[in-house]
Amino acid sequence: MRPAPPLPAPPALTSCRALVAYDPEAAATLLALKNGGHRALVRPLAAALAALVPPVEGLVVTWAPTSGPRRRARGYDQAELLARALARQTGLRARPLLRRRAGPAQAGLGADARRANPRFTARRCPWPVLVVDDVATTGATLAAAAAALRAVGAPEVHGLVVARASRSAVE
Repeated sequence: MRPAPPLPAPPALTSCRALVAYDPEAAATLLALKNGGHRALVRPLAAALAALVPPVEGLVVTWAPTSGPRRRARGYDQAELLARALARQTGLRARPLLRRRAGPAQAGLGADARRANPRFTARRCPWPVLVVDDVATTGATLAAAAAALRAVGAPEVHGLVVARASRSAVE
């Protein structure tokens, strides 16, 4: 897989790092995790992501939760699995800080609709936070998660994803 493209962090994020570019190989791997039930991918992906965790004192790991219907259909939330495995790898605390509000799935939406779609509520959070997700295309999910966390006191919010689309793929 190709390295992730260097793109600016989405709004409200202090930083955003990605393991690889969102290319066909990365897409196939993530689809196998998300929709194919290949949970064995979680541990090696988390181990690779561990090298990208920002060195921030008191950092807490959380995830951008998937919708309730998708979680029930899959039997798990892939972002939660990645975040919890990453926390175990790094010795950081994992906490469920976000709840996704009702709305359509991001998949299949255009860039403008993606940016307007995801909404989260967050638990009070006085710590710096690392939000883990599988893919960042427009960055809308991470931006919405970061805005919700900052609104309840997070002093800084960092994003970490397995794959990130290039700018041309999201415009």
